[in-house]
Amino acid sequence: MRTAPRPHSTTPSAAVRNLGILAHVDAGKTTVTERILYATGITHRRGEVHDGTTVTDFDPQERDRGITIFAAAVSCAWDGHRINLIDTPGHVDFADEVERSLRVLDGAVAVFDAVAGVEPQSESVWRQADRHGVPRIAFVNKMDRAGADLDAAVASIRERLHPAPLVVQLPIGAEDAFTGVVDLVRMRALVWADGGDTVEEEPVPEGLREEAWRRRRALEEAVAELHPAAMEEFCMQPTADMPTASVSIASTAPQIVCTPPPAVSTPTLITALRDLTRTGDGLVVLCGSAYRNRGTEPLLDAVVAYLPSPLDVPPVRGTHDGAEQFRPADAGAPFAALAFKVNATATGRLTYVRVYSGTIEKGGTVWDPGTRRTERVARILRVTADRHAQVDRAVAGDIVAVVGLKSARVGSTLCDPAAPLLLEPPSVADPVVSVAVEARRGCDTGRLASALARLAEEDPSLVVRTDPETGQTVLSGMGELHLEVAVEKIRRDSGPDVTVGRPRVTYRETVVRGVSQLVFRHVKQDGGAGQFAHVVLDVEPLAAEPGSNGFEFRSAVVGGRVPQEYMRAVEAGCRDALAEGPLGGQPVTGLRVTLTDGSTHVKDSSEAAFRTAGRLGLRAALRACAMVLLEPVAEVTVTVPEAAVGGVLGDLAARRGRVTGSQSRGGAAVLTATVPLAELFGYATRLRSRTQGRGTFTARPTGYAPAPSATAAATAGPAPAR
Repeated sequence: MRTAPRPHSTTPSAAVRNLGILAHVDAGKTTVTERILYATGITHRRGEVHDGTTVTDFDPQERDRGITIFAAAVSCAWDGHRINLIDTPGHVDFADEVERSLRVLDGAVAVFDAVAGVEPQSESVWRQADRHGVPRIAFVNKMDRAGADLDAAVASIRERLHPAPLVVQLPIGAEDAFTGVVDLVRMRALVWADGGDTVEEEPVPEGLREEAWRRRRALEEAVAELHPAAMEEFCMQPTADMPTASVSIASTAPQIVCTPPPAVSTPTLITALRDLTRTGDGLVVLCGSAYRNRGTEPLLDAVVAYLPSPLDVPPVRGTHDGAEQFRPADAGAPFAALAFKVNATATGRLTYVRVYSGTIEKGGTVWDPGTRRTERVARILRVTADRHAQVDRAVAGDIVAVVGLKSARVGSTLCDPAAPLLLEPPSVADPVVSVAVEARRGCDTGRLASALARLAEEDPSLVVRTDPETGQTVLSGMGELHLEVAVEKIRRDSGPDVTVGRPRVTYRETVVRGVSQLVFRHVKQDGGAGQFAHVVLDVEPLAAEPGSNGFEFRSAVVGGRVPQEYMRAVEAGCRDALAEGPLGGQPVTGLRVTLTDGSTHVKDSSEAAFRTAGRLGLRAALRACAMVLLEPVAEVTVTVPEAAVGGVLGDLAARRGRVTGSQSRGGAAVLTATVPLAELFGYATRLRSRTQGRGTFTARPTGYAPAPSATAAATAGPAPAR
C-alpha cells in the first residue's frame, strides 16, 4: 500500500484535489470512499456498510438504514497531494445534499455498477454535475459480481449520458475470477492478491496481450479525434499498424513476441486525457471492485493525474455593489469563501466552507455580506467525517469546518471585511411532499419549534411553515424518506415526542389561457398622502406545455408613463401574488406577465403603491385566466422477476402510471414509468408483497403535470396529525 505524508494546511493549491463521489444508491460510493481512506492510511481497517463500521456513514440513521443520508467530508493524502473528498448521498430524496456539494467541488468520481450500468439516479447526479461544469472520471465498480460487463456498462454510459468514454483499463478475469486490470496507458498489469492490500505491477499476461494492444489502439484513436496534440502525433506515426518483433527470454527457448509501437506516446496520452477530462470533452473510465479492494490505487492515481486542482478552474465570480468581480485561487488575494453545510454538534456549530481565495486564520474576523455582520473565527478544523483536527489557517483551495460563526447559513459568503464580495449561493429545490407535525405533549411545543428551526438551518431543502387555515405546523421536503429521516432526527437528538400526519404532495397552479389588457387601479385616500397606481397587465403561459416552471416579467411601457423604479415595484408585487393561486391557494408557476401601460399621480404614486397594484392586479388577472392544477410526477424504475411483471404493470396502471419502457436484465424485468408522486406513498410495501420481497424500485421527481379535476379537493393542505 502506497501512502504519502499528510500535507500541511498550507499545501499549494496545485497539490489539492477537491472531489465528490457521485452515483446511484447502492452503486458502492461509500465503499469506494472507505477504500480510499484505507489506501491513504487514514484508517487501518476496512469499513463496511453492512457492518455499520464506515467512517463517512457515521450517523446512527445511516448505519441503521445502510444508505448515505448526509454528505460527509474527509481529507486524506496521496502521492504528495491532499484530497478533500465528499461522499454524497445516492438517494433522490437527498439530491439537495449533492447540489450543495457540487457547488464547491472542482471534480468528481462517478461510480457505476458493472452489472446495472447507468441507473436513474446516476443520470440525475450526472445532470447536476453538468450544470455546475464539474469535470468527472468514471469508476465501474463491482467487477467481481455475476454478470459484470465493463463493455456493457461503458455502452450504457455512452447512450444515456452522452460523453465520449475513454476506457484506460482492461479487466483481468471476470466475475469471481477478477484479480486485476491492465493499465492501457502504461501497458502494464496491476494485480491484487486475494485478500491482500497491496497491488503488484507485472507484465501484461500473454493471453491478454493482443486484446490489450487492440484496446490501446482504440484509445489512441478516440483521443486523437478529440485532442489536437494527440492527433498530430498520431498522424506522424507512419508505422502505427506495423508490429515490431522483440525476443522474450522468459523461457529457455527464445520466443518472438509481436508488439505494435504506440501511435501516441504515453506522456502525450496522459496530457491529452487530462485536458479532455478538464474540458469535459472526454470521460476517463476505470474499473475495479471496491468491496475486494481492487482498483483503489489506480483510481487515486487517476484523480491526481486527470482531475483539476483549484488553480485549473476559472477564478470564482462574485458581485459587489452590482459590479462583477473575480477572485483567483491565490493565498495572497483577498479572502473569499462559501458556506455549503452547517452542522450542529455537541461541541458546537460547525460551518463547512470552501475557501476560494485568500487565507483564513484562527482568531480572525470575516464579513458576511448577506447578513451584513462581522463574525469571529474561533477554530478551524480539518474534517474527516465526524473526526476533527485543528489547524491554524486555511488557504485558497481548502475545504474546512469553522467554529464560532453565529449567523452564517448554507449559501452564506464569508469574505475579507476590507474587500467585500457576494458569491452565488447553491440553488435549493422546491419541496414536493409535506406532513403535519406536532408535539405529543403541549409543554413540548417550544422544543419542537426549536428542533424544526435547527433542521431547516442545517438542510435548506426542509421548509417549515404554519398552515393559515388549520394552524398546524407543516414540514415539507423532497420525499417520504427525507421527511422520515428529519422526524427521526428530532426524536433521536433528545427532542420531543412528535406525531406526524399522512404525507401530502405539494401542488402548483399554472395558466393555460391568459388575458390581455387587464386594467387595475389602486387608489387609496385616508388622510395625508394617498396611494395611486395604475397598471395594465397581459398574462400568458410561459411555454406551450402546462407545467413549465418559472416566472417572467417584461415591460412594454413606452413614453415613460411608468418610471423604472415603479416597474421594479410592480414586478415585486407580481411575485408576491404568485404565493397563492385562485384554484386552491397553491403557488403559481409557468407564466409570463407583461406590463403594457400605466399612469402615475404627481403626489400619491410611490413604490409601495405600485407594488400593491402589481400584487392585486395579478391576482385579479389570474382569476380571469384559465388555470389548471399541477401535481408532481416521478420517473419510476421497477426491477422485478419476469413472473411478476403482469401484476406490477396492473398496479402501476391503478396508480395512474404511464409505462415508458421495458427491458430484460439478468433474468429480471426493468420497467420504467411516469407516476404521480401522490400515488407512490406506500408503494415499497405493495411492491414487496406482489413480488415476494424480490422487487425493488427507485423514483426521481421529473417535474409537474396537469392533475385530474378530482384531485383539486385534495389540495386543502396536510392531513391532521395522528
